[in-house]
Amino acid sequence: MTTPVCTSASAAASTYPSFTSYVRARRPVLLRAARSLTANPCDAEDLLQTALAKTYAAWERIENQRALDGYVRRALLNTRTSQWRKRRVDEFACDELPEPDPLPDDDPAERQALHDAMWRAVMKLPTRQRAMVVLRYYEDLSEAQTAEVLGVSVGTVKSAVSRALGKLREDPELGLAR
Repeated sequence: MTTPVCTSASAAASTYPSFTSYVRARRPVLLRAARSLTANPCDAEDLLQTALAKTYAAWERIENQRALDGYVRRALLNTRTSQWRKRRVDEFACDELPEPDPLPDDDPAERQALHDAMWRAVMKLPTRQRAMVVLRYYEDLSEAQTAEVLGVSVGTVKSAVSRALGKLREDPELGLAR
């Protein structure tokens, strides 16, 4: 057995021997309850210690000794709630927003080469599919708007654009750009 460093702790233990025996007997159960309230075992031990200190301060006022576990559990819960309310905020306002480093700019010649290859591939598409791809992706029209402009159904636009995109994916000139 260790000798207490603080003389007031030993004096306190002799003041309420029933408290000392209660803590020795129920500590594992109460520690499990504290662990269920925190994510960290060390925080659970601190939480239990604080709740037991509060219980010790009220030991004389506790009338029903059979309800001690409930009293300590309520002290655990109230203490944890207080800690949560007082929690430290790790976010701070700053003058400038941290922005990620910009990606290196593409080579303009490569970008132009890809643009030209894409137009050559689009120009290989049948006229109707080419019109639908241009309206959908270059003019940024919805499927319904594209169907209205071309005088066809929305389903026709969906299927024709799907087939056109499939042909573009298979184009060997665009395959080199990937």
